[in-house]
Amino acid sequence: MPNYSSNRVLVPEAKRGLNQFKAEIATELGLSNYESMDKGNLTSRQNGSVGGEMVKRMIEAYERNL
Repeated sequence: MPNYSSNRVLVPEAKRGLNQFKAEIATELGLSNYESMDKGNLTSRQNGSVGGEMVKRMIEAYERNL
């Protein structure tokens, strides 16, 4: 199945770090092996909670560094 996502990593060198961050967040949320699992079998809430938590933590880190 082709990937038609419009999401793009603006800094390609950051992709590995973002994937690691995503896996860490997913594990904390109880979704172990998130990177290797079929995301289509997860609910929208489960998938969205990973991205939402990532954004929340990135904003918190940015605000701490202001």
